[in-house]
Amino acid sequence: MPPGSVMTFGPHACTTPAGFEAEWLITDGLGGYATGTIAGLRTRRYHALLVTPSRQVALAALDPVLRLPGGTEHRLAVHEWGSGALDPTGHHHLESFEILDGVPRWRWRFGEYVLEREVAMPYGRNAVAVVHRLVAAPPGAQVRLTLSALCTWRDADGERFATDGELVVEDVLRLDGPGFAPTGEWYLDAYHREEAARGLNPLEDLWAAGTFAAGLRAGDTLTVTARSDVADETPLPDGPAIVEAARRRARKLIRQAGVKTTAERLLTLAADAFIVDRDGTPDVIAGYPWFGSYLRDTMTAYEGLFLHTGRAAEGARLLRAHADLATRMRGEGLGDCDGPLWYVHAVDRHIAHTGDGDLGAELLPAVESVIAAYTKGTRDGVTVDPLDGLLALDAAHAGRTWMNTRLPRGPVTPRDGKPVELNALWANALGAVAALRERCGRDASVVHTRRDAVRAQFVKRFRAPDGWLYDVVDAGPAPYPKGGSGVHDDSVLRPNQLLAFSLPYAPAADETRLRDDVLRAVGESLLTPLGLRTLAPSEYGYLGAHRGGVVARDTAYHQGTVWPWWLGPYVDALCAAGRPVDALPVAIEGHLGECGLGSVSEIAEGDAPYRPTGAPFSARSVAALLHARTVIRQNCNVQGARPGTSGKVKLAREAGPRKRRNALR
Repeated sequence: MPPGSVMTFGPHACTTPAGFEAEWLITDGLGGYATGTIAGLRTRRYHALLVTPSRQVALAALDPVLRLPGGTEHRLAVHEWGSGALDPTGHHHLESFEILDGVPRWRWRFGEYVLEREVAMPYGRNAVAVVHRLVAAPPGAQVRLTLSALCTWRDADGERFATDGELVVEDVLRLDGPGFAPTGEWYLDAYHREEAARGLNPLEDLWAAGTFAAGLRAGDTLTVTARSDVADETPLPDGPAIVEAARRRARKLIRQAGVKTTAERLLTLAADAFIVDRDGTPDVIAGYPWFGSYLRDTMTAYEGLFLHTGRAAEGARLLRAHADLATRMRGEGLGDCDGPLWYVHAVDRHIAHTGDGDLGAELLPAVESVIAAYTKGTRDGVTVDPLDGLLALDAAHAGRTWMNTRLPRGPVTPRDGKPVELNALWANALGAVAALRERCGRDASVVHTRRDAVRAQFVKRFRAPDGWLYDVVDAGPAPYPKGGSGVHDDSVLRPNQLLAFSLPYAPAADETRLRDDVLRAVGESLLTPLGLRTLAPSEYGYLGAHRGGVVARDTAYHQGTVWPWWLGPYVDALCAAGRPVDALPVAIEGHLGECGLGSVSEIAEGDAPYRPTGAPFSARSVAALLHARTVIRQNCNVQGARPGTSGKVKLAREAGPRKRRNALR
């Protein structure tokens, strides 16, 4: 059998609270998806068997009722209601849940009777097949299976209620299956506990459109398909064929990536969920279930998603599709200040990884245009300071770094001035353009001279007396808690400075003493088992919990919350320093079986036990872990060691209290 992947959970994991927390995800390659919990309880407004690429929730659930010979009925669904009731409780009968080659499978057991459900989406169509199979039964025995289709048609971020008016699904959703009988009634007050925990409306009403039914003997199947492309007359394959095609594709992706370990196989399939097709052009969904596509996330994740999974050809098409970045930077703007610099980094890594000189020559004008756009000034508030050649972000766009949460009063973490990671990326981009010019046989002396000048100014301006780099220089004016305001240099301890040492053309790569001091500070105060905190616990304004309503969560988002994607730059910086790194991914690989199954969460809380939160499936997090594992493997091979034997790294040590001269802005 070709190499594949499997995750298996027994009845205890399916029926305890963990069964309501661990989530599965399948995607259609277009941006549509299906997702839910392993117990079957819909804890989020996003949990459904069919969500369209335009993020319309269509088929919320198919509730099974199994009738055994003799008339005993078992309701296998599980729902929570606004009254607080949990009814039915079909998860109590689950024998197992597994994800085999990306396809989720449930098994319910009633003595000698075993019923199985598998859910798969045909790649390239917004459709889903839900296949039920009677795996075991006494000889000659026949059961009757009935499936109730609970539908809606609403934005994934919203709700729909019976009082909103008549629900018409004929033009947007098609369900097919045997023995259909219309129902036509509303199920009121379906409750989503995760939305309640996030301070959002937890209720919605669901439309019971009808039931599908069939008699089954051992080995028989009942399939219901749902699709939103109702105008497409191309018939879907039957349900078992859709399931098998999904598994074959998963095994092909694993072979293509050339990965061997269980973790790498899972991560390869996780990466595939984020890569979607937009009319023939690859794109990246930043995370499921609520994110869209954003330039910064796409390019930050590029190396892990495409180059470490054997998908460079798709990646090249994606890079070509963004060759007009400079025009957009000077035109309507992009909504972020550093996405184009991550694009230059992605182009550089692609050429270095593949040696594709033709693509390099093709994209050289695009990356040079990005440099020119920054030089002239962008619509996102970035200009080059003529005094030191560094990039400055104006106050009107202070929330456009990657720390970009906003409240009605403004950005939570305003970083106007000269952010450290923006200028590390700037120096790196100049180095990447110089290297690309040389690859193309062009003179790069002018770019080298400019990059050297920026690098010298970077080290001069960002070296802070605390033993690390300033997070922002020329920051402000902004109020301090004890009063006073004015332009200042902010030495708050954050992970952003790691890019000054981790990038291929890092501006502070030669500053050995400074690099060691930074890595020591980051390791002691920011490193956790699931990634790096965005703020040291000893800093003013640190928030170690990420929970509650929108304001509370957004306030904590970059004020101590852990981001797994920073493990990638941290591992790069450690490797550049010649320090052991192979113990770092141990805890986060264990996380693959905790929340978004086979995937990595967007964030985690800064305080132990580092509870995962945010989106359970994150492109940047998955890409970072793929990248970290690749770098660690290469590093161990260079050292002649086997992964797991080259040394140990302290995962976290809480820093003690430290007096601050400067306070949070």
